[in-house]
Amino acid sequence: MLEQTQAFNISILASGSTGNSLYVETPKKRLLVDAGLSGKKITSLLAQVDRKPEDLDAILVTHEHRDHIHGVGVLARKYKLPVYANEKTWDAMAPLIGKVDSEQKQIFEMGKVLTFGDLDVESFGVSHDASAPQFYRFYKDGHSFVMLTDTGYVSEHVRGVIKDADAYLVESNHDLEMLRMGPYPWNLKQRILGDRGHLSNDDGALVMTDILGDRTKRIYLGHLSKENNLKELAHLTMEETLTRYDLGVNYQFQIYDTDPERATDLFAV
Repeated sequence: MLEQTQAFNISILASGSTGNSLYVETPKKRLLVDAGLSGKKITSLLAQVDRKPEDLDAILVTHEHRDHIHGVGVLARKYKLPVYANEKTWDAMAPLIGKVDSEQKQIFEMGKVLTFGDLDVESFGVSHDASAPQFYRFYKDGHSFVMLTDTGYVSEHVRGVIKDADAYLVESNHDLEMLRMGPYPWNLKQRILGDRGHLSNDDGALVMTDILGDRTKRIYLGHLSKENNLKELAHLTMEETLTRYDLGVNYQFQIYDTDPERATDLFAV
């Protein structure tokens, strides 16, 4: 059980182009956001932080791409979990995840706030080549955590929604030079670089210069491309950019890496 002095705990179970999943817990609720790996793999990732899928209360989905929904149907069926997504995402996702009972299908409208026990969750739309992609800001007792990946750019509106959180998962998908010189076909490179693609290391870092605030203590770098990035490059770009803007790197806040195969330690927000 969480201590009452802690607002809530989070582990980024997996983050990368091969699969994404995030775990959020409060004293009253345990949520999974996305399940972009097999049910078996997500179970093993939860075990890394001493948690079990049978204790989950719900799954929230950001969008219908396989690296975010691969295990959604399996987990929903096995553990009788409600699944929350907006209507357009449900329409696109339903044929991809197998049969889910109608009472498990829950609508989470874009731009709305839903309350799960003692946790408020705000959804916001992003710019990505999916039906209606949305990400989430989690609030409890004056503390908040933002997840922001899978977007080609970040609008002024979204920047306002996500400003000054205690912790962030922010996209650092690719190094521009690695992507340009890499093996991907030109049309795929254009897609990644476009407004409905993914944030580069430089883009993600510049977004953080605009949104982090006095409350911010942790920045996690997420959704790194296996082919077009390196953890060291992403980390260095974020660190150098925030230092250049005279922000408090390594004393006001810390920068952390994520991994597609290994869960981060549970951390308190």
